Amino acid sequence: MDLGIQNKVALVAASSSGLGKAVAFQLSREGAKLAICARTEENLSKTQENITAETGGIVQAYTTDVTQGDQVHQMVADIVSTLGTIDILVSNAGGPPAGFVDDFSPDDFRRAVELNLMSTINLCYEVVPHMKRNRWGRIICITSVSAKQPISNLILSNTSRAGVLGFAKSLSEQMARFGITVNSVCPGYTKTERVEDLAESFVNSGKGTQGDFYRTIEASIPMQRLGTPGEFAHTVAFLASERAGYITGVALQIDGGYIKSLY
Repeated sequence: MDLGIQNKVALVAASSSGLGKAVAFQLSREGAKLAICARTEENLSKTQENITAETGGIVQAYTTDVTQGDQVHQMVADIVSTLGTIDILVSNAGGPPAGFVDDFSPDDFRRAVELNLMSTINLCYEVVPHMKRNRWGRIICITSVSAKQPISNLILSNTSRAGVLGFAKSLSEQMARFGITVNSVCPGYTKTERVEDLAESFVNSGKGTQGDFYRTIEASIPMQRLGTPGEFAHTVAFLASERAGYITGVALQIDGGYIKSLY
């Protein structure tokens, strides 16, 4: 299927590793002009080189902390100056530490909100004016299944990512008349560095081995396995496409059936 995003300009945040990296690769394969960003320059440069080597596409890299509004402003201004506009935004940031309420202070919650919710708001405020001018845009916010079905040892993520769903839903209603869709995707347990970190936390808490962790997780998933970054990236690429023009305001779990609710 031709997704209709050849030569569209896509910004993918937190794209030096994990799900963001997989999405960046897929959008470049579909012919999008790509801007990627992350906080660690070394990993980001490697990702830029790898995508360019595979796809031959345009890939610009920005060492940017998306929790910092001034850095996001400067990055978007440079992308627009060099590539002309931004058509697609994939908002993304790393997950806050695992733990329970007694493990954290109110300041930890503030940092989690800055990391997940405010980073999304910073990015959207910068790209939306360009999408409005074009009367076309796609915004996809990467959150987590924890935003829909809280996970007991991820209280920071449960809190901050649920806010992203509320912001994205409200934004979708206000942007629809401009031809801009806004959707959230809620990945379940996927084979990324983040899940490896959760496995390590499981071991350090004395609950068992890494094997125990993965067996417990897989038993809670109807498909009896973790997802792959590629499966996730294909779904995001579709939501970023011309073909998904009548889908907006959804919070789509990509989780192998992990979420138990009807909505």
